Order: sequence, then C-alpha cells, then structure tokens
Amino acid sequence: MKAFASFQKEISTPKKIFITTHVKPDADALGSSLGLANYLIKKGHEVTVVTPTDYPSFLNWMKGNEDVLDFSAPKQTAKAKRKLKEADVIFCLDFSVLNRVNELGDLIRRSDAFVVNIDHHQDPEDFADFRVWSTEAAATCELVYELIVKLGDKKLIDKDIAECLYAGIMTDTGGFRHPNTTKNVHHVVADLIEMGADNSQIANWIYDSNSVNRLKFIGFAISRRLVVREDLHLAYFIIGKKDLKKYESRTGDTEGLVNYALSLDGIHMAALFSEREDGIKISFRSSADVAVNKFAASFWNGGGHKNAAGGKSHLSMRATIQRFEDLVEENKDTLFPTKDLAEQTV
Repeated sequence: MKAFASFQKEISTPKKIFITTHVKPDADALGSSLGLANYLIKKGHEVTVVTPTDYPSFLNWMKGNEDVLDFSAPKQTAKAKRKLKEADVIFCLDFSVLNRVNELGDLIRRSDAFVVNIDHHQDPEDFADFRVWSTEAAATCELVYELIVKLGDKKLIDKDIAECLYAGIMTDTGGFRHPNTTKNVHHVVADLIEMGADNSQIANWIYDSNSVNRLKFIGFAISRRLVVREDLHLAYFIIGKKDLKKYESRTGDTEGLVNYALSLDGIHMAALFSEREDGIKISFRSSADVAVNKFAASFWNGGGHKNAAGGKSHLSMRATIQRFEDLVEENKDTLFPTKDLAEQTV
C-alpha cells in the first residue's frame, strides 16, 4: 500500500481518471463519485464516471449525472471498457471488495492503472495502491470531503460538489438519525451547507419524489407483505417478482421500505426479501445493539454496516424465509448480545 505522498503525486498533473462504485448505487455511492469527479475536473483531469448498473431517478439532479455511463446498458458498455483501459488512475468508491462491481471488478484487477479505494465498509479486499478507509466514517462522501480538504483544496468545493457530498452523508445516516451521526458528521455537513448545499432541497429531491405507483406499492407492501414475529422481535417484507411487475417497480422503489418494519415497537431486527431475476436480494436493518453485518456475512454472502447490511439467496423464497427464521432463532444469543434482548427473543 502506497503512502499519501505517492497518491498526491499521482494526481498532481492532469490524468485520465476512471471512477466507479457498487451495483445499484445509492446516494452515498453516486454522491461520492460525482462529488469527486466534479472536483477532479476542476483540477484539470479528464474524468469518466461509470456505474455497474442503473440507479434511482431521484438522484438524477446531481451535477454530472448526464455524463455517467451505465456499464450494464449495452450501448454504453464498449465506451466504458475503453475508458477503463485508457485510465491512468481508477477510483473505487463506496465498496471494499471487487465483486461488488460485477464484471468491472475483474477488469480493474487486471488494469495497470493506479487504483484508489475510498470506503467505509468492513473487511476491505487488498486490491488498491492507495486507500482512504475508515469504518468510523458515516459515509464515503464524508471521506471524500476530508480527502479534498487534506489535499488543500477545500476552496474548490462549490455548491454542486457540496450538494453531492451532503446527499450521501444525509442518506447513510438515515437523515441524521442513525448512531453513526457523529460530531464530525455535523461539522462536515455544516461546512457543506456553508459552501452552498441546499439541505432542504436535497431532502426533498431524495425523500419526497415519489411516483403514484411507488406510493401504491409501499401501501400494498405494508398491508399485504409484512410479516411480524413478535416472539423473535423480528419483522420482514416478502416482495415477489409479480409484486414488482404489478406496480411497475423501478430502481429505487424499494429503497427505505425495510425501515418501516424496523420502526415497529419491540422490533430489533428487520429484513426485506425482494425476488429478482438473479436471486433474492436481502436488506437487513437493526436497532443499535444488533449487528446485522455479521449475520449477513456469515450466512447470506453479504455484509455492510452494523445496523444496515445486505445479502443474497439463491434458494426459493419459501426456503429462504424458513432458513432466515431458523438462523435468527439458532443465533439469537449472538444476534441479540444484551441479556434482556436475548431472553426476550424466545
């Protein structure tokens, strides 16, 4: 792993830079990518942002969105590959292992470019030449902000860059409600607001931009697809492919749904099981004392943060749900470490 000085030298003169993030990018993934891209463009670099898949339309307001290449879109794949091959520097943002970017991971692994990883997830894979990594950070956008400041370029953060970075911090802290909302987070977002970030408008773009179908879908899910296991202090949603088709679900329409389950009184762990073409996508959420990232990593080929993680299953939905409930019951002493929670979960 090379030192900061090596990284600083690497980007000291204009280079061809390739930025990518994880599949189905959220606000932190896209915000950190476009926030960094807009900064690097100001420094004279030629920058290309490539996402492995599409992302929610409620993020389209970010500056540079119209130039993002979707690697999964057939008409954009060849150009994305060419840009990666030409790159002098590759930035990998908001993921710690290369399998989070699908085919792009193998291409990055084989590249001769200088690779930079900026991330806040646990257990990073050793694939980068230089890494900005901290599990103490609430969001990758927080780390990007601190990196720009460390490079001595705080003055280059304008309204557009500030708003991209603010969005990622806002969402990864659950609107500043999660335990990862630290003193440093408040200092950073205060700076970003001072630099022009319109915090009220950003919240409106992300949280209050719903289609009629999405609202109907959320109502249907809560009334028809929510399962509550009070004996396990557990609640979860089961969403099938037919449900998604019925409500013409688009990328991002299930975003935040799992939080409704966690909001129930007495519930310490929540999950969303969503049936996709390539398997069942699982989102986990938990109260402060319950570490769902370890549960996801141990049993569901996933990972994430202590209170917000994800995983995947290639079993049928019925078999997946049965396995899930059995694993929660079998591992309740590990999942619910405090004596009171473990004793209640019987």
